[in-house]
Amino acid sequence: MSILPRAAAAVSAPHTPIRLLARRLAAMAEPLKSVDYEVFGRVQGVCFRMYTEGEAKKRGVVGWVKNTSKGTVTGQVQGPEEKVDSMKSWLSKVGSPSSRIDRADFSNEKTISKLEYSDFSIRY
Repeated sequence: MSILPRAAAAVSAPHTPIRLLARRLAAMAEPLKSVDYEVFGRVQGVCFRMYTEGEAKKRGVVGWVKNTSKGTVTGQVQGPEEKVDSMKSWLSKVGSPSSRIDRADFSNEKTISKLEYSDFSIRY
């Protein structure tokens, strides 16, 4: 049996170890960024945390999100600079379909040497 068909299938498969390694190496070349955020407006009771988690996973960033006692949503996002900036834009302008974002504040924005989280989660 020839190795070539198997090798071709491995290269074309979306989640092969080689592709995952290449993706991680490419991500490592970009500077990593961390930023804390707080979103104000109608952001509780409108699935904001669930949509934020989904969007973060789609964009390839890690961190967390949670409701606060003052009616806002707060959290932290980490990842390659371009992806974090993209997530900041989503948090500022899009949110969940039923939300109304009045403003988003970002703080403690810094370059980091490694990610502190392995995924994005909802905290309670």
